[in-house]
Parts: sequence; structure tokens; C-alpha cells
Amino acid sequence: MRDQFSNMQEIRKPAVTSKGGIVAAQSGKAAQVGAEVLAAGGDCVDAVIATTFALGVLEPWMSGLGGGGAMVLYRANEDRHEVIDYGMRAPRSLRVEDYPLTGDGAASDLFPWARIKDDRNLHGPGSIAVPGVVAGMEEAHRRHAKLPWKELLAPSIALASEGLGVDWWTTLTIASSAADLRRYPASAAAYLVDGLPPNAPWGIKSQVRLPQDRLKATMAQLAAAGPRDFYEGDLAKSLAADIQSAGGALSVEDLAPFRAHLREPLAIPYRGGKVFATPELTAGPTLSRTLGLLQESLKPARGEPDAAAYVAYASALQAAYRERLKDMGDADGRRALGAEALAPACTTHFSAVDRDGNMAAVTQTLLSTFGSKFVSPQTGVTMNNGIMWFDPTPGTPNSLAPNKRCLTNYTPVLAQAADGRRVAIGASGGRRILPAVAQLLSFVMDYGMDLDAAIHAPRIDASEGAVVIGDVRLPAPVRKELGARFDYEEARIQTLPMKFACPSVVLRDGLTNSGATEPFQPWSEAVAQA
Repeated sequence: MRDQFSNMQEIRKPAVTSKGGIVAAQSGKAAQVGAEVLAAGGDCVDAVIATTFALGVLEPWMSGLGGGGAMVLYRANEDRHEVIDYGMRAPRSLRVEDYPLTGDGAASDLFPWARIKDDRNLHGPGSIAVPGVVAGMEEAHRRHAKLPWKELLAPSIALASEGLGVDWWTTLTIASSAADLRRYPASAAAYLVDGLPPNAPWGIKSQVRLPQDRLKATMAQLAAAGPRDFYEGDLAKSLAADIQSAGGALSVEDLAPFRAHLREPLAIPYRGGKVFATPELTAGPTLSRTLGLLQESLKPARGEPDAAAYVAYASALQAAYRERLKDMGDADGRRALGAEALAPACTTHFSAVDRDGNMAAVTQTLLSTFGSKFVSPQTGVTMNNGIMWFDPTPGTPNSLAPNKRCLTNYTPVLAQAADGRRVAIGASGGRRILPAVAQLLSFVMDYGMDLDAAIHAPRIDASEGAVVIGDVRLPAPVRKELGARFDYEEARIQTLPMKFACPSVVLRDGLTNSGATEPFQPWSEAVAQA
């Protein structure tokens, strides 16, 4: 179907530059919330918290209170990097016997797992893991925030009161999951109109909005009662009651002990600089291996990456992925590896920098688009399907088990180049995140690109086994060499389904900040504080 699209179309989204702070996010409205917090005197972490909750209202199919994630922070005064890990866990109350194998081959989603009866691990209340986003924001606020918790949640409450705006992107996203959303009454009520995706209006003064009254009340409760209410108070009770009454396992006893974890980042030497990545059950260790291979094989020439550079990218990524896939899971000695999925991921990434040079790379997810497709009726929260991360076949490092940490594809990173510039990089896109992050790091650290050049430079993806996917905008000599060396296919940058990851990046050069986002993501924007 590739021949139906124009070869002449050009889309650009210039990088933003400022002496003040910048937030780059997949939703420009959420980035604006973060930038306004910076303008009000907030720290980079204040912007992270406000942006996180705004994203959960504005693009609830990507992330939100029902998801998990991780952030890498740079604290300029201490010249220190840290990771806050708030990835999801299987409930302690989960019973493996409730997930019987059918023997009917692979799962209906694009995971390689054996199929479970009724796809219980893919969607619905049985697919829900203990969410971590609220605990992550709790820990970030406790450690670094300047502004009150309640003040940081106020913008998201106001956004929820307006309702979810329906444009063509909303319609397309909801339509992609409508068949499963309509299985669950609260989900259908939240996202569908008469059982069908809502249509964006044609009239210039017309607008369609989906009410978010339940979510607004939940955000107001969370603001007033504090983050622990989500795990121990009335919100926890409402969530658990909704999930258990629908046949899921998650209980208040599962929620109450959940905490985010402060971790030391992986410190990866690269090309005279250093890259700081998330450790353990993320793609950070695989990024470390990729960069190690690139440091050996890639010999940067002047200017832009040439054919030899893209061959080096593809070879390093394929080698790192082979190692990642051969042994994986939350088991002793294996936490530096991770499970890969071929499923379309619903993830959001944003990056932030403030006027003082504090930086953050933040990735959060529900796993699949709309996660479990299950909306909690009492709270309006769209819940994750983190149980899909586990292999339902017994006896593997990543086999499904109670209280087990979920594996993830996300790769938020901070880096300092040899020339002193600092950059925060991450992306959404499931297995495609790592290749995008690795190449963007190389564009900045190997070739000295600014963000405007880096975000518009064509990339490859090498996360699908033997196949290497190249952007059709790559120069002809690069495409020819990749075609000669690999099982090579080409794809256009497009909005849905995306064939490459969707990055959001900020960079600090001296006292000047810049930000950029994926040009083809229709909502994304880098916003500077006023």
C-alpha cells in the first residue's frame, strides 16, 4: 500500500530555543502546562508532575494514573543523576491457574506468548497490573518539588472539566481500539458514542467533547487527599472494587505496599561523554550494549551519517536485540535483560529542562493502546494491561507469577556529550524506542547535530528480528547499502500505524535550552516557558 502516498510531502517541526525552561511532549497542551509551571517558579520536577497528570487527561490511551514508568533526572546543583522507577507489578493476589493455556497457538495480540483462554492477559480486568504512575510522582515530589502537590494537579482537573476534545487524531486512535473498548460498559461510555468512535466535526465553530466527569472527580480527590489515597484510601478501594467485581485480581492489599524506587542509573561511557540510562527491567541495558558496539564499529565522518554509519547502527541494534531476547525476565541474574513485544505500544515520553539546568527524561505507559481497555467505572481511570508483559508458559525467567515486576521497552536517557552539551532523550513506540534513542544519541554525540537537525534526520529501525526498516528519505547510497547487507524494507514516516518511534527531546548548551518533538506526531510540541 506504500505506493498510494505522496513522495513529495515534506513535514517539518522546528526546534524551540530559549534561555528559560522547555517541555517537549507528545501533547503540546500538556507541554504548555509544564511550561507554565516553570514560568511560575517551579523546578523541572514540578513541570514533570504537572505534565504527567495533564497527559493522563489529554491522551488517556497512552498513559495516566492507571499506568507505570520511569524517569531519569539530572540535578544541576549536585551534578548528580538519578532514576525513579515506578514500573508496574503483577498483583500479589494473582492466581496463575486463572490464566490457562488454550493450545491454540500465539496470542491474538502480536506478542509471541502462547494464547490464554479468553485473552485474559491481553485485555479486561484480568490483565491489570499494579499501577505505578502516582507513586512515581509522589517520590519525585517528595525529593525535589518546590510547589504544592495540589497546585500541580490543578491544571489536569481543569482539563478534565473541559472533556476530551475530539479531532481526527482522537477519532483515529479510538477507532483503532473500539472493538475491545466496547466490551466494557464504562470504557464504551468514556470513549464511544452509540458504540462507535466519535467523529470530529466539520464545522469550523463546532466541537465534540467526551465528558470526563469521573476522571475529574478522581483527580480532585487525588489533589486533596494526596498520592497515598490512590494506594491506601478511598481511591484504592474504588479501583479494587471495580476490578474485582469485573473478575480481576487487583485488591487494596496489592495497592497499599506499592512504592516507587530510587535507583542508580547505568552510566555508559560513550565517545568521550557519558549516557545515563534506566537499569534492570527496561531497555537501558540493551542500549548500553548497543552503544558499546557502536563505539567499536562506527567511525564518525564529518557532516551527516553515511552508509557505513547506518550499517553500523543496524548491526549493533540487531546484535543487542539478539542478546536481549535469548534470556529475559524478573529473575536473579537476569534483571539486566528484558522481554520484547511485537504488540503496538501505547506509551508517552516527554523531556524537560529548567532555567537552572535541571533535566528530566520521562517515559510512561499503559502498555497497549488504551491498556487493558478497561475503565474503572467509579474513578474514570483507564487501566494498564501489564500482565501481557509476562510469558504465560511456566518455567521461564519471565513466566507469569504474583508480585513479579513487569518488563518494559522504555528507554529514557540523559547524556553529556564530549563538548559539554547535555541532552534528555526518549520516545514512545514499544520495541522501536531503543533504535530511535540510540540513533538520536549518535546524531548528537557523534555528529554534533543540534536538535533541529537531529529530529529531522531519517532513521532506521532494527527491532524486528532480521528485518531492517529504512526511512524512504534516506539518501540513495544509504538505501542501496542497507539493501545489499540486510533483509531491507522501507517505510514512510506516518502517524498511524507508526513504523518508527516517536521521540521528544531537550538539549542544554551552556545556558541555552532547546526542545524538539517528532514532526509527524500531530499533537507533539516543544513549549518554552513565557
